[in-house]
Amino acid sequence: MLLQLAFVLLAIIIGARFGGIGLGVLGGLGLAILTFGFGLQPTAPPIDVMLMIVSVIAAASCMQAAGGLDLMVKWAEKLLRKHPQRITILSPVITYLFTFLAGTGHVAYSVLPVIAEVAAETKIRPERPLGIAVIASQQAITASPISAATVALLSMLEGFKISLLDILMISIPCTFIGVMAGAFYSLHVGKELDDDPEYQRRLASGKLATTRYQTADVKDHRKALLSVIIFVLATVGIILFGSIAGLRPQFITGEGTIRMEMSHIIEILMLTAAAIILITTRTDGIKATQGSVFPAGMQAVIAIFGIAWMGDTFISGNMTELKGAIEETVKTMPWLFGLALFVMSVLLFSQAATIRAMLPLGIALGISPYTLIALFPAVNGYFFIPNYPTVVAAINFDRTGTTHIGKYLLNHSFMIPGLIATITSVSLGLLLVWLF
Repeated sequence: MLLQLAFVLLAIIIGARFGGIGLGVLGGLGLAILTFGFGLQPTAPPIDVMLMIVSVIAAASCMQAAGGLDLMVKWAEKLLRKHPQRITILSPVITYLFTFLAGTGHVAYSVLPVIAEVAAETKIRPERPLGIAVIASQQAITASPISAATVALLSMLEGFKISLLDILMISIPCTFIGVMAGAFYSLHVGKELDDDPEYQRRLASGKLATTRYQTADVKDHRKALLSVIIFVLATVGIILFGSIAGLRPQFITGEGTIRMEMSHIIEILMLTAAAIILITTRTDGIKATQGSVFPAGMQAVIAIFGIAWMGDTFISGNMTELKGAIEETVKTMPWLFGLALFVMSVLLFSQAATIRAMLPLGIALGISPYTLIALFPAVNGYFFIPNYPTVVAAINFDRTGTTHIGKYLLNHSFMIPGLIATITSVSLGLLLVWLF
């Protein structure tokens, strides 16, 4: 088992170094070693989770192509420029809402340069709003009803009669309060901008450009607004179907009456939303594949395909040994499973892949499904090593140099806000489960 684990971790580490689809395809290589080398029987690939992600990405990509995402960025820019002194509090709220609605943290790219510029113009250290804004875009993944991670969690807990509302009632308040805790901490991070030596050095050398960042123009506001409305309505429909089982269609089969599965509802609603956006806004379908949302989403699909399938196969093939080694410890201290989720997310760079790979073990260990929901935000650990795309983007957008990676790699601008947000979210979740 330890030798198998070594190959699994090696595949994850090498895949992370390649980036892009590297994590997924190296997972496939690791799966081949487990199957052909060690003789483990492969589990079923996570097809439903992958198809749900594809449908959500299709709808989000069509919204972006129609100008919906650019319109949302314009709204965010107006809000930030109207209240620049409150940027450290408003920025994480904006990126949280963007991710909550779109289901992917990559939508934060569009608003990060606005945050950096408004902060610098207001003489507020850009590190403060940028650091927590990136963390908020990650935390919101575990609160969004259409994110890949939430979809994976819901599909794996349906056997416990857990609804989407059960997940959202814990994850939304806990992650939002966790983000706000990180934001209030960020209000006092570092020196004031005018006192920062790196900023003064860049200012004196003339490296700070005076040109103002311009957000993308929205060519047709009506089409852009329509695409946003359609996407939001589809998301609301998923929440309603996921929360009220009686709304789901019923079918009579040879085994009796069954209700339509949530995975199918998500897929149908999101594909329908994508189709309606294309038809009503007359958007080119090819253009939808050329934005930032589509490639980022497809990378997530491939990562889940390879890594989650490999992890699931390893855990299933060694379930007896794993249960015997940690079952009693985890039952008395279930928060330790949250620590395992955090560490695995640091390696996998994906909340959905972490859930798909690790949750079968949590279920097998007998951890309450509500405790697993409370531990859900622990999968937001990929800020720990500062090489995730949104982290790198935030550092590059800050022309003042205050958002940085420290000398010792881990002492970077996102570490403390990320730890505060994650620990607060998980702690509040466990408290809610204990109380109610």
